[in-house]
Formats: sequence, C-alpha cells, structure tokens
Amino acid sequence: MTADSFAARAPLSAAGSSFTIYRLDAVERAARLPYSLKVLLENLLRNEDGHTVTADQVSALANWDPTAEPATEIQFTPARVLMQDFTGVPCIVDLVAMREALAALGGDAERIDPLRPVELVIDHSVIADHYGVPEAFHRNVELEFRRNAERYQFLRWGQNAFDNLRVVPPGTGICHQVNLEHLARVVFGEDGVAFPDTLVGTDSHTPMVNGLGVLGWGVGGIEAEAAMLGLPLSMLIPRVIGVKLTGALPEGSTATDLVLTIAEKLRAHGVVSTFVEFYGPGVAGVPLANRATIGNMSPEYGATCAIFPIDDETLTYLRLTGRSAGQVTLVEAYAKEQGLWHDPSHEPTYSETLELDLSAVVPSIAGPKRPQDRIPLADAPHAFHAALDGYARWDPAPVGLDASSAESFPASDPVAVTGNRPGDAPAHFESAPAADDPPLNPTRLTLKDGPSVEIGHGSVVIAAITSCTNTSNPQVMVGAALLAKKAVEHGLGPKPWVKTSLAPGSKVVMDYFASAGLVPYLEQLGFDLVGYGCTTCIGNSGPLIDEVARAVSEHDLAVAAVLSGNRNFEGRIHPQTKLNYLASPPLVVAYALAGSMTVDLTRDPLGTGGDGKPVFLRDIWPSQQEVQDVIASCLRPEMFTRDYADVFAGGEQWRALPTPEGELFAWDPNSTYVRRPPYFDGMSRTPEPLRDIESARVLALLGDSVTTDHISPAGAIKRGSPAGEYLTGHGVAPREFNSYGSRRGNHEVMIRGTFANIRLRNLLAPGTEGGVTRHFPDGEQTTIYDAATRYASEGVPLLVIAGKEYGSGSSRDWAAKGTALLGVRAVLAESYERIHRSNLIGLGVLPLQFAPGQSRESLGLTGEESYTVRGLAGGELPQEVTVTAVGPSGMLEFAARVRIDTATEADYYRHGGILPYALRTLLPPA
Repeated sequence: MTADSFAARAPLSAAGSSFTIYRLDAVERAARLPYSLKVLLENLLRNEDGHTVTADQVSALANWDPTAEPATEIQFTPARVLMQDFTGVPCIVDLVAMREALAALGGDAERIDPLRPVELVIDHSVIADHYGVPEAFHRNVELEFRRNAERYQFLRWGQNAFDNLRVVPPGTGICHQVNLEHLARVVFGEDGVAFPDTLVGTDSHTPMVNGLGVLGWGVGGIEAEAAMLGLPLSMLIPRVIGVKLTGALPEGSTATDLVLTIAEKLRAHGVVSTFVEFYGPGVAGVPLANRATIGNMSPEYGATCAIFPIDDETLTYLRLTGRSAGQVTLVEAYAKEQGLWHDPSHEPTYSETLELDLSAVVPSIAGPKRPQDRIPLADAPHAFHAALDGYARWDPAPVGLDASSAESFPASDPVAVTGNRPGDAPAHFESAPAADDPPLNPTRLTLKDGPSVEIGHGSVVIAAITSCTNTSNPQVMVGAALLAKKAVEHGLGPKPWVKTSLAPGSKVVMDYFASAGLVPYLEQLGFDLVGYGCTTCIGNSGPLIDEVARAVSEHDLAVAAVLSGNRNFEGRIHPQTKLNYLASPPLVVAYALAGSMTVDLTRDPLGTGGDGKPVFLRDIWPSQQEVQDVIASCLRPEMFTRDYADVFAGGEQWRALPTPEGELFAWDPNSTYVRRPPYFDGMSRTPEPLRDIESARVLALLGDSVTTDHISPAGAIKRGSPAGEYLTGHGVAPREFNSYGSRRGNHEVMIRGTFANIRLRNLLAPGTEGGVTRHFPDGEQTTIYDAATRYASEGVPLLVIAGKEYGSGSSRDWAAKGTALLGVRAVLAESYERIHRSNLIGLGVLPLQFAPGQSRESLGLTGEESYTVRGLAGGELPQEVTVTAVGPSGMLEFAARVRIDTATEADYYRHGGILPYALRTLLPPA
C-alpha cells in the first residue's frame, strides 16, 4: 500500500474485472502535462512511500516548469526490465558475484533476486557467416550454439536460479521486436492494480516500444541490475520536446526516410537527455510500425525517449499481434479514464515545440559514419565523393589482382562460408565519377567460380537487411520484397562482389513473406534468411567474400556497407568497410543491384534487364498501394499467436543444453566466456571516504563524438590484439575468438578490448588508429591495455580527456566497466551522452565537465601533463572541483563541473558504484 497523500486510489472496471488505479486527476494541474510526464506522475503516486518517493516529488512533477532546466530529482520505479544477451550475460554474472559477496559479508545470498519481471532475449550472438543459400539460417544457428554453449548454459542456469528471470532462446527474434510484438503489456493488470507498462532496457534502442505508448528507455547494465533489485532509478524531471506531426508521407518515401529526417533535425536542434513526444493531427496517420521505427532511433538523436500516446492505432496493433481481447479492453479503458488517450485537438504544455510536415520527407540514406548525417538519395553519389578524401589513398594507376594466385587474407572469423552469387557482372560501374572527383582505384579480380570484375573505392561489399529499426516494419519489409520480385522479373541480379543477407526481427516476417509468395525472389537476389538477430548492425556481419576481402586489404580500398540499421559508427559494421550507410530495406536491395555508392539511384540504371534494356529504380519501385495490398492480404494475428505460443521453451538445441543447478554458480576456472568479476574483491561493509585524485596521467586524449563503440568495441577480436593474445594464451584458436560482445561475461577479454576500436584516434599517439597510447613521463608508445597495466604497477591513477558528446551510441555497460578496470578515476569532457555518464558513476568513475566555453584546445592541454583533482576529499560531494595540470610548459589551474546530477548518483559514487551501494543496503546489521 502506498501513502496515497493525494487520495488518488480509486476503482476501475474493465474487461469484466475490477482494478485499483491511481487517478491522475486527483493531482491539481496534472491535465496539462505531456503524456510521458503523466506516466511518470502515476508512477510516483503508486509508489509513494514517504521516504524514497515523497509527496513533494509528486507535487514537483505536477507543478513542472517546462521552461526550467532539469533540477528536481524524482525516483522512477520501472515495471519491468528488458535485456539482450550481450548485456544480459554480464548482468547475470554481476548478480551471481553479488550473491557470493553478500554471503561472504554475512548476508543471505538468495536476497539477490529480481523483484520485477526481467525478460532476456538472446538476439546478439548470431553471425552472418553463411549467406546467399537456403541453408544459411540453419548453418549459422549451428555455429551460434557451438560458439556460445558456455554462455547459453549459464543463461539457462540463471533462469532457474532467479525467480523472476525469463529467457527467450536464440533464433526467435530481436529483443525490441519481441518486446513490441509480444512482451509489452501497455497496461499492467497485476494483483488487482492497473497501471501503465514502463521499463528500462540494457540496449539503447529500448525506446522502440515507445511507439506503443509504453514509456521506457535504455540504461546501462548496472542500472538495470539496480532496478531488478528493487532500487528506483534516480532522475531529474526532464524537459519535454513536443513534435507536432502534420501531413502524410508522400509516394516513394518510407518510414526509414522519415526517421533519418527526424534524427537529422532533432540532433541539430539539440534534444539530448530530453523526452520527445509526438502529437497533432498527423499522428493518427502514422502506422504503429512507423511509430516504433521513430522511437527506436531516439538514441541516434540523443533523446531519452520518443513516445507516441495511446490511440486507436495502438489498439489495432495489439489486436493484430494476437493480444487478448481482455487486454485490449483494459488498455482502452485505462487510457481513457486516466487522460492518456490521444486527443489530436489537445496540445499539452511542452518545453519546446517543433513541427514536421510528413509530406516533405524525401528518400534518403545516412552516413558514412553517423546516423544523423542524412543525405537525400539524389545527392548520394556527390556526398560519397565529398567524404572519400578522408578514407582513401590514390594510386597512380589501376592495379590488377587475380584472386586465384593472391595470398590468402584472414577473415575476421575464418569459419568456412558458403555463398551463391546470382546475377550479371558488368566490368565497370554504371555511373562514372565527375571529372573533378578523385579516382576510384578500379581493381580487377576474379571471383571463385565466377567472372572477372572490377571493384574500387565506393564499391558496396555488404548489403544487409538487418536490425530492429526496420525489420519490425511490414511497410518497408514488404516494400523490399516486392522490389526484389520486380528486379527478378526484369532480369536483374546483385553485383557479385556484394555480400547480401536478410536478418528479420521476428519469425512473423518470414511468415508473411511466405504467405505472399515473395521468399523465392529475395533468395534469387541472395537475400536468404541468415538468422533472427541483429547481425550486421552490431558488427556480426561475418567475413566478406574471400576474393573481395583480399582485394580490399591489399589495395586499401574504401569500400562501403549499406544496411537497414540504426548505427553506422566507425569500425562497427565490419573492419574492412570504411564507409557505412543506413538505408531503408528497399534501398538496401537497390544498392545490392547497383553495387556502388557512385551510382545515382534516382537517375542511373541499376543494370541491364533480360531484354537488353537499362532498368531504373523507378521501374521496380513498388507503390504504397501495392505494399498495403500485400500487408492486408497476408499479415494475420494467428501468425503472432503461433510464433509466440511457446516463446520461452526454445528449440531442440536449446532444450538439450546441460543446465547446472544451485543458487550459486560453479565458476569454471578454464572458461574464456564466463568468469567471476573482480568488482567486489576486498569490499568492506562501509565505503571508504572520498579522496582527491593525485598526479594522474592521461590514458587517452580524444576528440568529439567518441561513441561507446569506440570505447568498447562489439565486433570481431583481432589476432595480435591484447584480447586476441589473451585468448590464444588460453588455447583458443583464432577461428573460435567470436566477438567482443559474446565475451562480455569475461572481464579479462573486455578490459583488453576497452579503447581498442580500430577507428579510435587517440591524440596522444598522432598518426595511429586503434588502442594505442603513450606512457608518461617517458613517452613510450604502447597499447592502451599495456600502458594501463604499467601505470597500475606504478600506482598512478588515470584520466581520459574528451570533447563533445562523449559516450554517445549504445548503452554499453562495458564502456564504463572497462574504463574503471583500466584504472581510470575520472573522465574530463566537454559534454556527455546521458547513459554513458550515468554508467561511469555506476562504476565509481567521476564524470567531470569543462566550464562553458572551455575545452582541451582552449586551455592548451596536450595530455602529456600530470593532473591533480582537488575538492573531492571530505564530506559532501562538490558541484565543482579544481584541476591542476603540470606539464613541460608549466602549471595550469582551472575549474571543472562535477556531472553527478542527483543525490542518488552521489550516493552511488561515494559507495564506489551502484552495485556496492545495492549490496550494502542488503547487509544485516553488523
């Protein structure tokens, strides 16, 4: 029972049942609030206990000043937690280690157990090794189970050892699509209480479910663990940006074009750490799948969430996806009773409002390295040539390469792969560069059992329909399949140097493809099913075609990947694709046909048809009506109910895995996947007092927009890297290295991978890329891991200095864990992305921010100095500290802001992080 200071508790009858609700209209001024803040207000009303959640917090939210900068702290208690396996494995590892530590300090180990529903979807481990053949899916699943048996056995143990943990086995779908189609409740009816479905997820794209009106966002694994253990999440009441939608998407434009436009506009406007909310007359005409696409990409424009309110479209989608009639009735009744139902004529109070005319959206792509860098499709060739200077070197003359005699180039994970390259193979690109464009370094190679072809700078070597962003969306998926059908009917095929793949977000996609008779056309273009998982979007793209990989390596070609994903950060998609472009699924197919970024898809032919005539994109682009007709005739609720009927049981391979038992996990000392982490080693019952940071050295000096991909890579583990050497030393062959993401349960691998991204540019080691730094004071150049190890032996604390938007991208807890375990005590940046700043605090790393107008450049910092941070020692954590830098040119003193924004965050930092704090709260009295 809550304190109910506002007498908000009241009855609601719905779906033949009686529920208790906490009425929002019991609080004065609640009606004016944006939809998202109403959901937060209900959360406070229902969880008010007079201690953690107080009446003052309720009043503060009801009296929210939309023009004020966030300053008021509230405690948000999510209804559930969503995880994927890359982030879920280390979460479960941490909980097991907490059980052991609690027992060692005299507590009850079984108190470490999720108090709210936790659903973990295994979707990040499948790699597109096999492709372009009908058996690709089954072969990739076999490889996935072989590589990840230790991890999967650990997760099976976890779902038995923890009462509130459910695991969705591999081969089911991507977590955000499974969440959208099956897991999301929209409104909970639990123990006689009805309340809004809310969640946090250990993947930054958790806001995909915002399209259903469910409030949730991505957090680091450590925050998720705190939420699992019943700790509310401390947050400041955010600013809310209202985006008024008008008009409708024009013929030829897709949901992907819309979301790339939104990402560009909102990133340019500045919405970092805000809630974004869509309203207005255009909302009703946005299909639910398009809403989910927009919500999914909120991290790409920096917003915490991007939410649509509940309306008739929400109910239509719930019925389509097989939710029960009673659940749909409860959602409608609750939303209307609580003022959460969308009224197109009502305009809530917002901090700011923007307007977007949907009819102005044009076909677009984004790249070559940031999702907010939108390019109108008509400008794509010019934009490619403009970007090329930063990625390519120029040879004076074309260089030939006969693949049959070339030295073998090692793939990132050299497992035997199979491929089928149908289609024609013209000797030259269809669109020549302009006279003032740089040369494309055409390189001739002979494909195995295939033709002699030319590739060069700008050749598209990966075309992947992948990721949660678009593969939840029937409009763009059916559009891609219809485009494939028309291409085959015109006699077109993909260029033979392009690796094509199809990785839908759920099994339902293949069901409606099959029902519409579209699967054969996709397969004829090489878009065979490779898996139900994230694949290419997270770097699990597998090796390129062998001969292409060798040519790219030997001639340093700046080749491209085109994918229907949400992320294209440097080094993420594939180590050999320097340029990476986001595009809608139909455009992914089109670029596979064109084979090069130099082709103007709006003007140049895609190839020559069976009748000898050129075929243009406009000739095969399906109309909106054609797409809608297929959806209407082929997408049925029974597809969802059938595919999700036994979603937690898994297939035969999953059920056959041996499952350990017991409340404590039996660590295998020889495991290279799952190891006991060191976070609680030597932990005392009470935290140590805060200390100043004395004579620290800079481990990395970084520029702007350093992402969590740069800090903690998720792709392939390279031979010769510190992580590769560790695995080799433990008897793991390079073909079994797997990916960094798959080894997140082993801190020894992850420490060695931190700051090891192949595209990271550490300004302390100019002219280098990757995990390279210099050790001071001697200036010796070495790997970041080796330098950190040496500094640790010398007792030297470490700093990282960075520019703007530090830690943007994925909500990757290991970007903070690795930073902390390398010995970094503080990060000094111009600005932070929300999740990474929070994660640093959660690991006991101090986030400091330069004063407005200051930066490492303006202060003349080179990173070679010795740094002391004063003002931490003593009682209360200060809002500002003094930083002293002593270098060859003298001493500099300046102030830096402490970016610990709430009292709860301060508690976490004083305890050395969230997990030690949570553990100490569970200890019995000494």
